[in-house]
Amino acid sequence: MKYAFACVLAVVIVSFTAGGQLVLPEFHTNIETFRVFGSEHPGPYKHPASITQLQNGDLYIAYYGGMNEYSDDTAVYGARQVKGEAGWSFPEAIAAIPFHGVGNPVIWQAPDGLVWLFFNTQYGDTWSNARVHAKISRDGARTWSDSFVLVMEEGSMVRGQPIVLMNGDYLLPLYHETGDDRERSEADTCSYFLRYNPARKEWSETNRIHSPGGNLQAQAVQINATDLFCFLRRGGGFEPTDDGWMLRASSSDGGTTWTDAERTDFPNPNSAVELIKLRNGHLMLIYNDNMNDRTPLTVTVSNDNGQTWPYRRTIAGGENTYAYPYAIQSEDEKIYLVYTTNGRTTIMLSVFQEDAITAYED
Repeated sequence: MKYAFACVLAVVIVSFTAGGQLVLPEFHTNIETFRVFGSEHPGPYKHPASITQLQNGDLYIAYYGGMNEYSDDTAVYGARQVKGEAGWSFPEAIAAIPFHGVGNPVIWQAPDGLVWLFFNTQYGDTWSNARVHAKISRDGARTWSDSFVLVMEEGSMVRGQPIVLMNGDYLLPLYHETGDDRERSEADTCSYFLRYNPARKEWSETNRIHSPGGNLQAQAVQINATDLFCFLRRGGGFEPTDDGWMLRASSSDGGTTWTDAERTDFPNPNSAVELIKLRNGHLMLIYNDNMNDRTPLTVTVSNDNGQTWPYRRTIAGGENTYAYPYAIQSEDEKIYLVYTTNGRTTIMLSVFQEDAITAYED
């Protein structure tokens, strides 16, 4: 088996006391960033990546790649990092639909051990013609079922990771994209969730989340048995603006129905955001702190269920772009964050503890 070895740059600053005693840095506040997949791996174009930790401790990344975003040669690629090893297996195609492009793979292992792969399939010139497909694996993402259509409605899209609700149901974020312009979504673009009952093996839809300019790519967290909220990417185009904001919607009945979305105080350059709940109950939001450009990439933490976000750290910045953050917390409580950069040709992985955000001093 071929292996791809990630490169990491670690900068360590040490100092000495007046008496010459060595003072070691606080490594719990370090962030390790790896270049995982680049031009030497399949697909010159590489965009939304997702990551999951499998029940055996392995990490698994899925991304889609091809000549460009809309080419019909795109495929979903998967790669594994075996627990305790440093390298990643060379990416292999795990989903492709003949004569149709694919995109936005979401890889996720459910509590029952079933590994789900959700992805979009193009049936026209824009993503407004897409449908959501899925595959499953019963052996830890080593072999896969045939693909099947999960949502038939044209314009259906997936991007965010599912969560397990407190009653045992799964909640999968979806959105419905409209419009014939590849650089703009229409104002009726909206978000919703698919809810899965694992006992009955049945999917059902929630209501649609609307907002004045449209919204997409929700990511939800559950606060208690009844209350959830989600952050959403704003819709529209990419023209310069001083009025581009992340959106928020909520549910008070366990995720069955949702309010319409309202603007927050977080800027959003029409780019995906990530929101996860940590094991200690804290919430972590990862986003581009900019209304017009997908830079910098910023991580912020709330310890009061999202009422305030007192801890913040920029982890990537400058002239480049950093898009589609997707994060998990592993069994060792580390955060594993993947995102794309270098003109959608490179997938990066940042690994850090929560303290790297909450205990960090600029």
